[in-house]
Amino acid sequence: MFSFRLVYIFSYNLSQFCGHTWILANIIARFLTFGHDALADTFYSVGFVMSLCQLLSILELFHIADGIEKARLLPRFVQVMEKNLLLIIVIMLEEIQSKPVVCVQFFLWNILDLLRYPHELLCVMDKPSITMLWIRYTLWIPLYVLSVANEGVTIYQALPYVEPTAPTSAHIHLPFLPMLYLPVLALGASVTVWQLLKERQHHLEKWNKKMKMK
Repeated sequence: MFSFRLVYIFSYNLSQFCGHTWILANIIARFLTFGHDALADTFYSVGFVMSLCQLLSILELFHIADGIEKARLLPRFVQVMEKNLLLIIVIMLEEIQSKPVVCVQFFLWNILDLLRYPHELLCVMDKPSITMLWIRYTLWIPLYVLSVANEGVTIYQALPYVEPTAPTSAHIHLPFLPMLYLPVLALGASVTVWQLLKERQHHLEKWNKKMKMK
């Protein structure tokens, strides 16, 4: 019999995979249909589903803490929080929602998640694939770095639209908190990449030992 945990984690990964597949297909279909004009209203067409998927991704922190999912908590925490914080900024600032950089960000996020969730589904079914394992822990890392760089560009473009909250700071053109977040984002991404490289080495060595034992 399947345990409740197994059914739950399989359903979660499958729903996330389906959600991100729908978002990516929508983005690509709209771009092929409307061309460059589709970039301006990407957020309006997929923003709700994207926000829902990222909000649900907070559950992954509890999965790791509870032992349902075998992964490092720190890099996943950084990934989840940076996505949700950026989404909050985009949702609050209507001026940034029509920027092409938001469409690029959504595209990169969905590519990353569609490289990860199939691997998680195979692991849940106890049918790991060396191809998906390599993609998950090798190809995923440079794409993550590219995604973080685009997040920095998105935040930088959002700075002029953030109004200063105090009259004494009216002369400040770039708000302090978003500027402070940029180096924090770079530091968090560096630690995450370092942790992911260690995780990659661990999983590939584990796979090689498994193959030698057969």
